[in-house]
Amino acid sequence: MTKRFAEAMRLMRRRDPQLREDGFWALKPHAAEHVDELIEAFHAEQDHGLRAWLFELIAEARDPKALPLLVRHLANEELRMYAVHGLKALNTKEARTALYRDRAN
Repeated sequence: MTKRFAEAMRLMRRRDPQLREDGFWALKPHAAEHVDELIEAFHAEQDHGLRAWLFELIAEARDPKALPLLVRHLANEELRMYAVHGLKALNTKEARTALYRDRAN
């Protein structure tokens, strides 16, 4: 785990809402550099709010490694918006196919 990622996660777990925001915004421009760590943290996280933020960062990463996770959460009402955003941003054949199939359902 890189120092930047560890520090951002530490901040996002704080009780102070501003520190939580600071951690999220510190990591957002670097999401693509940490996609593996983000996916791992998403699967391990129990806090609902932090899980949603991690998923948003995964979508922002625009990394094909996130495709299965994004597709799997298209049906999740709470994460759907980020899943759609992430798939559109990927703009790969597989992502477009997933979005097409989702719209057809």
